[in-house]
Amino acid sequence: MNEVFITRTSSFLPNEAVENDNMEQILGMVGGHLSRVRSIILRQNGIKKRYYSLDREGKIVYTNAELTAIAVNKLFDQAISFKDIDLLACGTSLPDQLFPSHAVMTHGLLGNKPIDLLSPSGVCCAGMHAFKHAYLSVLSGMSQNAVSTGSELVSPVLRADNFEEEYKMLSLVEEKPIIAFEKDFLRWMLSDGAGAFLFENRCRGDLSLRIDWLESISYANELGVCMYAGAIFENERFKSWKEADPLEWGRESYFAVKQDTRLLGAHVIEKGVDFVCENLCKHDIGFNEIDYVLPHISSMYFFDKLKKGFEMKGYPVADEQWFLNLPYVGNVGSASIYLMLDELFHSGKLKQGHRVLLIVPESSRFSYSVALLTVV
Repeated sequence: MNEVFITRTSSFLPNEAVENDNMEQILGMVGGHLSRVRSIILRQNGIKKRYYSLDREGKIVYTNAELTAIAVNKLFDQAISFKDIDLLACGTSLPDQLFPSHAVMTHGLLGNKPIDLLSPSGVCCAGMHAFKHAYLSVLSGMSQNAVSTGSELVSPVLRADNFEEEYKMLSLVEEKPIIAFEKDFLRWMLSDGAGAFLFENRCRGDLSLRIDWLESISYANELGVCMYAGAIFENERFKSWKEADPLEWGRESYFAVKQDTRLLGAHVIEKGVDFVCENLCKHDIGFNEIDYVLPHISSMYFFDKLKKGFEMKGYPVADEQWFLNLPYVGNVGSASIYLMLDELFHSGKLKQGHRVLLIVPESSRFSYSVALLTVV
């Protein structure tokens, strides 16, 4: 088996950072009214800035494929270019279309030559599924090198006009209509961006990250749907948009990104802590041997709970070991772990022998990925 190294990282965040007070100027106001829960959610999630691929009129500036292609191109220079790459794996929650796949649309923008592709489905873990495929392809010798990406273009789904049909229907029966919390909640949580990693079977330059191991798991056999789009719960039954009359799609906000916050709070930290600790034990390593811990968290609300969870398991993490950028980058789903590692990679903090742990939960139906890297 080959050793596999991440030799380059890149990221792309569209437009200028959007601060909390300016969010509704871009996303709009449902029914012409300020959201009643926005300030509460923002206070809890700790996000101060985020990026949207929308202009001030709410028009898309970059498609998801364009965001991804820009991030990929930033990996390359005269020493290596996309024409040298054997495999492209692109993870995202929301492609620009149902099909063709996200990877083929990104490849179409990148051009150059025919190439092997993968478009894993998923939400936050989609970027890690792409990571895993790229890693295993190089590890097995099927590819000499590979690129994986994580990207999101969610802001168009968060715009107020997506909720207007439902708001009109509610107005017929309620004096002061309000969009359900599970739909409004994620409007103030999610944002756009893309990141990319270059995997090779040898080191490159002064800084490379050897991939020591990677583990992933799903608890969908135990737990129900928690975060979703393209469906609703009707009479406690999960109903796909394919089963609905097209007139219902707008009236029920089928394509809004929705979150069961009670299910989220009950399980996302508990399952994640258990999974990470099991794999630290499996690979015979403790947090005291790890220099940086990069957790993808949707909200700073969960950060203290994550720290306490590890402490209760006998795996305390010191404050200086944590590295995260949620407050000033935002929750970018499958791209978040790419954005964190890219920032750390270019920060000047990494030294030879440092170990970096990546932790990625996905609340959609409770999937998790964890990976250990070593600086070489």
